[in-house]
Amino acid sequence: SLVAATGIPSPSEGVWYLGPLPLRAYGIIIAIGMVVGVWWTARRYVARGGSSDTIYDVALWAIPLGVVGARHVVTSPEAYFGPGGDPMLAFQIWRGGLGIWGGVALGALGAYVGVKRAKVRFGPIADSLAPALLVAQGIGRWGNWFNQELFGGPTTLPWGLQIDAAHVPVGYPVGTLF
Repeated sequence: SLVAATGIPSPSEGVWYLGPLPLRAYGIIIAIGMVVGVWWTARRYVARGGSSDTIYDVALWAIPLGVVGARHVVTSPEAYFGPGGDPMLAFQIWRGGLGIWGGVALGALGAYVGVKRAKVRFGPIADSLAPALLVAQGIGRWGNWFNQELFGGPTTLPWGLQIDAAHVPVGYPVGTLF
């Protein structure tokens, strides 16, 4: 049986309120990933003889476009540009629905624009970014833990993740570890 009583619990809350302002763990963790990624990229670029200001300028293009791309504008554009679609929904990031591939695609386009505007070579920036982007993505993945989404397959291992009944995928009994 895949149902087990032990495992790693998932957080029961992913949103906290500061008065009327919702603070979403997912968004906070993604923002931390972005800060770490930009900081580490800047350090690596400076070690290659570049200026950290260049990385911050490039990030001002890459991050906003990456966030819009992550709203599935690239991977599922019909919600924004299809019949009855609304392009303004792409900017409503508080409504959820983020995907890494669209974020990478438009983020890369933003980085390209930022590099061209800064009149620097793309290669050294891409080299500086590569490991930082992976770490930033890894940090951002912790946000999925708070949302109880994007977990692995069912398991009986003691380090399996407990998922609340509301988030257990169809076809699996409540108590299944993932």
